[in-house]
Amino acid sequence: RGRITVSVQEEKGGVQLSVADTGIGIAPEDQERIFDRFYRADTARARTTGGTGLGLAIATEDVAIHGGRLQAYGEPGRGASFLMTLPKRAGEEIVSRPLALWEDE
Repeated sequence: RGRITVSVQEEKGGVQLSVADTGIGIAPEDQERIFDRFYRADTARARTTGGTGLGLAIATEDVAIHGGRLQAYGEPGRGASFLMTLPKRAGEEIVSRPLALWEDE
């Protein structure tokens, strides 16, 4: 019943991809560690959400190898948003950010 929004925007030096949802969100205490290997916000033995805690860590490393940046933000009960920024060419500097990480920006 929720919504997922995917946006792509080209800018002078790069490309941005944003994925936002209206799901469970990200608690403030989890936002600093969400990209750490094996970190899971749901630590219960009978997890209600799947995953091993590797997906975002691997994605962050892949994006960094290509000179980009991956960011995340969310609010419990309001959803989460992920913003990937990549340069168009290796070594090119990204000078602007046309897409917002969160709708309130």
